Amino acid sequence: MHWYWIDRFLLFERKKRARAVKLITLGEDYLHQHFPYFPVMPASLIIEGVAQTGGLLICEANGYREKVVLGKLPKFVFHETVAFPGDTLTYTTDVISLTGNGAIVSATVHKNERLMAEGEVVFAHLKGGFAQTTLFAEGNMYEMMQLFGAYEVGVDEEGNPLVDPKFDEICG
Repeated sequence: MHWYWIDRFLLFERKKRARAVKLITLGEDYLHQHFPYFPVMPASLIIEGVAQTGGLLICEANGYREKVVLGKLPKFVFHETVAFPGDTLTYTTDVISLTGNGAIVSATVHKNERLMAEGEVVFAHLKGGFAQTTLFAEGNMYEMMQLFGAYEVGVDEEGNPLVDPKFDEICG
């Protein structure tokens, strides 16, 4: 995956919630192609930011053993639809349900300090023949967690700092 729709985690609580931030800048190529001379971040990419925030929360909850995919958006409402360069988006996802088949998270998107969108996202764990499908290169989810700072701000179920699973391997 080479398109990141979040820049950094602000909060990461294993199996509970995650909060990430996206700073929209004119340096992003898609802004120049979406609407020439009217650069806005499309709502579909804002939803993808929510999906990445919640999806990484669900992937980490299962120790990266399950292939997690966006299943559906049963409810998602935009109160405001335009995000411009210079705006800061904050994605917050809270786990409603986490089972062997997938997960449901509630989500909010704030633009600067205002509520921009809210809803629910359903994630599925690929099973059966799909479980063998390659979605990402080995270790991609872990690398995204490192890149976005999840191990710097994350805590486990008891409130202890998250331990980077490869810390001993890298620094040992």
